Amino acid sequence: MSDSTIAFIGGGNMAHSLVGGMIAGGRAADSIWVADPFVDQLDTHRHRHAVHVTQENTEAAAHADVIVLAVKPQVLREAASQIADIVNDRQPLVLSIAAGLREPDICRWLGGNAAVVRAMPNTPALIRCGATVLYANDAVSGEQKTLAEEIMGAVGLTLWVDEEAHMDAVTATSGSGPAYFFHMMECMQAAAEELALPPEVARKLVLQTALGAARMASEGEDDPATLRQNVTSPGGTTAAALEVLKQEDLAGIMSKALTAARDRSRSLSDEFGKL
Repeated sequence: MSDSTIAFIGGGNMAHSLVGGMIAGGRAADSIWVADPFVDQLDTHRHRHAVHVTQENTEAAAHADVIVLAVKPQVLREAASQIADIVNDRQPLVLSIAAGLREPDICRWLGGNAAVVRAMPNTPALIRCGATVLYANDAVSGEQKTLAEEIMGAVGLTLWVDEEAHMDAVTATSGSGPAYFFHMMECMQAAAEELALPPEVARKLVLQTALGAARMASEGEDDPATLRQNVTSPGGTTAAALEVLKQEDLAGIMSKALTAARDRSRSLSDEFGKL
């Protein structure tokens, strides 16, 4: 990784994951600052990662080539306003992982001329198996885009979109997506128990099946449709189950679910931008 200095404004779970991932990837702990109002949170960062810590956002930002906004959306405007003068003076990259907040609002709160990358990670980033989509405004240089990729790539896959409007669909797909799979696993386990499987057997079978299917889809050359066809013998047990899912319109249900999540993402962005 590059030798730039990175400051996290907010030291919660995602910051812990990103800091740990970067250090595991070779970044020097001495190049990282974490600012958070809670002393216990800072003590954890200092003891676990040996990074610089402070309760003052401005102190962390004053050292930074990259500022990662890792606070809750409701408090980002206040945090951005606190460091606006420093951002205008130093011109660092500002990387926001605050869900739902649009780049124009973030840029405005920072003074109007900041190089801003908006990132939408998901919760598997906490185990370094995440998927993050990034969007950069016109002020972001190629070198800064590479820096943003290095930071978010420490916890999983990174992809770019050219239009910020796509971020609402990203939120609906990968941001909220883990919950869809968790619910599917939850329902499968309950159904298996109804068929008289012991709960622990049902749980382990469902989890391992989900893991194996995901690995086959991500590591192999065939797409999910082909994989589904390959394991579906005509007139067999899999075909019988899939016919029920077809009759119940699983595809339509998923389309409605993602559309609802996208629409809610849009409305939340409107609300957060007015805070």
